[in-house]
Amino acid sequence: MAQIRDWLAPFTWEIVTAQNAVLCQAKNALHKPTSNGHDATKQLWESRHREGMRLAEAVDLCRRCHRMAPFCFYNGNTFASIIALVIKKLELPADRAYVVRSLAGHIVAGVATSAEEQAFREFCEALDKPD
Repeated sequence: MAQIRDWLAPFTWEIVTAQNAVLCQAKNALHKPTSNGHDATKQLWESRHREGMRLAEAVDLCRRCHRMAPFCFYNGNTFASIIALVIKKLELPADRAYVVRSLAGHIVAGVATSAEEQAFREFCEALDKPD
């Protein structure tokens, strides 16, 4: 499995913004860009999301963007949902896909334990091995 891919390329900033709007609407929360994080996050995302990178790097970019808080609400959910869609494309068995999505989501949200981070690193290292 080729490991360096443009994992996040399909997710333009407009899609990121629309995803946040959907999440906010579902919870009747304000969908609005933040004054101190939105522009910098948008710039980072637009400069990097089309690049080829390892899956762990894509997860890290989502984590960084979540921490920069571009929106008033649901930043973690927004970027975790994007990485979940990326992992879905791996077409893993359902039980394994669930675990990998959960690990990646916890990393993006900044709540992963060291054991979860290690498990995700090991999964990514296995992807890095040539077919």
